[in-house]
Amino acid sequence: MLQPVVLNVTAAIISGLLAAIVFGVLGYFIRVWQHEKSIKASKEAAQKIVEEGKKEAEKAKKEAILETKQEIFALRKDFENDMRERRQVVVTLENKVTQREESLNNRAINLDKREFALSQRESRLDERREQLEQLNSKVEELLKEQELKLIEISNLSVDEAKQIIMDRVKNELQDEIAVYIREEEENAKFTVQAKSKELLALAMQKYASETTSERTVSVVDIPNDEMKGRIIGREGRNIRTIEALTGVDLIIDDTPEAVVLSGFDPIRREIAKRAVTTLVSDGRIHPGRIEEVVEKSRAEVDTFIREAGEEAVFTVGVGRIHPDLIKLLGRLSFRTSYGQNVLKHSIETAFLAGKLAAEIGEDEIIARRAGLLHDIGKAVDHEIEGGHVEIGYNIASKYKEPKEVLDAIASHHGDKEPESIIAVLVAAADALSAARPGARSESMENYMKRLQQLEEISNEVEGVEKSYAIQAGREVRVIVKPDKIDDLSTFKVARQIKEQIEQRMTYPGTIKVTVIRETRATDTAK
Repeated sequence: MLQPVVLNVTAAIISGLLAAIVFGVLGYFIRVWQHEKSIKASKEAAQKIVEEGKKEAEKAKKEAILETKQEIFALRKDFENDMRERRQVVVTLENKVTQREESLNNRAINLDKREFALSQRESRLDERREQLEQLNSKVEELLKEQELKLIEISNLSVDEAKQIIMDRVKNELQDEIAVYIREEEENAKFTVQAKSKELLALAMQKYASETTSERTVSVVDIPNDEMKGRIIGREGRNIRTIEALTGVDLIIDDTPEAVVLSGFDPIRREIAKRAVTTLVSDGRIHPGRIEEVVEKSRAEVDTFIREAGEEAVFTVGVGRIHPDLIKLLGRLSFRTSYGQNVLKHSIETAFLAGKLAAEIGEDEIIARRAGLLHDIGKAVDHEIEGGHVEIGYNIASKYKEPKEVLDAIASHHGDKEPESIIAVLVAAADALSAARPGARSESMENYMKRLQQLEEISNEVEGVEKSYAIQAGREVRVIVKPDKIDDLSTFKVARQIKEQIEQRMTYPGTIKVTVIRETRATDTAK
């Protein structure tokens, strides 16, 4: 029983193995067949792609050949057009060259003709020159003969005759020159006056400042006359202390409710005025208190000076200025000239100079700076020897001010000739600020002396009969003797008087000289 079972199992296993082998072989042949089929399909697809590629390549080749032929045709056409144009240009140039050659040939023919004509003219000129030389020689011989005859007739040598002719010509030319000078002076005066009036009026219109008048004394009001005794103090010790500390004289007289402070230094006078005002209002007056108040007043004045200088610089707008110069400017607020406050005069001069500079195209800032500093020497001219021009120039040089400013300081009073337009403008602005109505005051004695000097200078000129100073010394009218001075000579007299006034007098503004010549013919009917 066991053996058949084993045989059955074995047979089943063998049949399974045979079935597996059969199926494996069958699967192998199937895969081979599928692979060969796939390869065949791939070959057919590749063959199809190759054939399509050959067709497209052939088509592209034909298109490329066609495009190349078209491009060759277009290039050939452009080349032919270019060659045609070049041939036309060559033909045109050949025509021009031909015409130019013909023109040159014609010109050469004309030049030959002209050269022939010139040679003939030159030969005629040579003949004419020889004739003229012969005539000149004859004329010279005749002139010598006439000269000898004239010498025999007039009994004058050649030099004497020349001198007579020169004198006659000189006299005639002198009159003509005088007429010419008069006409040119009138034209120049008209032009200059019109332009200067326009500029000055415009500058004055653009700037105007108030006028102040100061003196060498200050007055302090006191509440009652009893205060005078307290100011004097026991045995005069208070007044002596004030005078010693301030350097100012106190004048206490019968003037009611007032004390007069007198001193040449305006800063000391201001310190004393502030100190006395404080003492009077406080009521405590004794040497210790006086010393304390004077020191306080001195500090206040120093502060005021610095602030006044800074305000002037800021008002004028000239940029940075050395602090020492600012302090000197502030000191000018206590300085006066003919009653005119010098600091306000300097500010006014700065603005006028700036306006004038702007009108003629010069540097307005430099002109203002020069105008502001032109009188800086007056701040210390009572402490340092020398004129304020020299002192101011040295101070400005020390602080390295621009050369235009130095030139304006040195020349604004005519001590030297100005070297820049700015200096001329500052001098004009200075004179304008000083000479305008109400700017300055002068004593009656100085006023009368100036008028007398004007008339004396005019009367010293030869031919002057009398003269009159009018318009507060702004004009002098001169009457000349008609039998000694003719109409043309009146201009010479006016110029001579003007030069003498400029050399011998100092005056603000300008002085007009008017010369009058009058001829009167009188007769009596009987």
